[in-house]
Amino acid sequence: MDKKVTVIGAGNVGATVAQRLAEKELADVVLFDRTEGLPQGKALDLKEAASVEKHDARLIGANAYEASEGSDVVILAAGVPRKPGMSRGDLLATNAKIVKDIIERVAPLSPDAILIIVTNPLDVMCHVAFQASKFPRNRVVGMSGVLDAGRFCTFIAMELNVSVKNTHALVLGGHGKTMVPLPRYSTVAGVPITELLPQERVDALVKRTREGGAEIIGLLKTSSAYYAPASAVVEMADSILKDKKKILPCAAYLQGEYGIHDLFIGVPVKLGKDGVEEIIEVTLTQEEDAALKKSADAVRSLVKNLDKIGS
Repeated sequence: MDKKVTVIGAGNVGATVAQRLAEKELADVVLFDRTEGLPQGKALDLKEAASVEKHDARLIGANAYEASEGSDVVILAAGVPRKPGMSRGDLLATNAKIVKDIIERVAPLSPDAILIIVTNPLDVMCHVAFQASKFPRNRVVGMSGVLDAGRFCTFIAMELNVSVKNTHALVLGGHGKTMVPLPRYSTVAGVPITELLPQERVDALVKRTREGGAEIIGLLKTSSAYYAPASAVVEMADSILKDKKKILPCAAYLQGEYGIHDLFIGVPVKLGKDGVEEIIEVTLTQEEDAALKKSADAVRSLVKNLDKIGS
């Protein structure tokens, strides 16, 4: 491979990301974790699967940050996961310290890398990574809307009994209860779901999308989702590594777009080899705009709390 991706954190999300990157032959993969033996064991397991899956991507496991040197993309999936009864905000202080420490070590080794943040609370962790790396805003992006839109698509397809391949959805805002799914921009074969479903069913799908992560945590009991988050991250990495310039909903740093300043929040962006190459501004109704501003206020409140605890 002529590309290199480092995945930080060899837990469920990180290991699944490494697997999908390798099997799609998007890049050679470094799986990093501080726990001795964990990334090496998972990387070896994945290498042994390669002969069956028929791919030639190289995988290594590492406990030393130096193994990440020269990465094109760094995916941050380390941190404490949510458990039943926890909000994403409950993870704020602990994960902020973890993210800051990791990024300060990794960024100098890959000064041209694009950072994809997965750690929760995601929008706030983007701020931590942005400040710690000192990278330009286009090279720090958060995985949020791709996952949330994927969940919305799944629920739409289930509700209408249609192929998920025909569904497209758009979700704006913070990655949490204040996210803003947009039914007007969510379609089946180009037809808005507002024309295919009664309002009460649309509202139910929006509610389920907002609670999608908590629903899985409630079922798993001891961990949070990882298959869908991993798929969302890899779709972003694919667009960056292959310069596909896909329009995907991601957490990006806004400087006036949508009337929001100096904040990471989920919006549609064009993802290419330079990271966030363009922020797409869609027309919002007054109600949708108010919901997005409310979501932004919730994220900004967490950022202020972060400043208070001195991360």
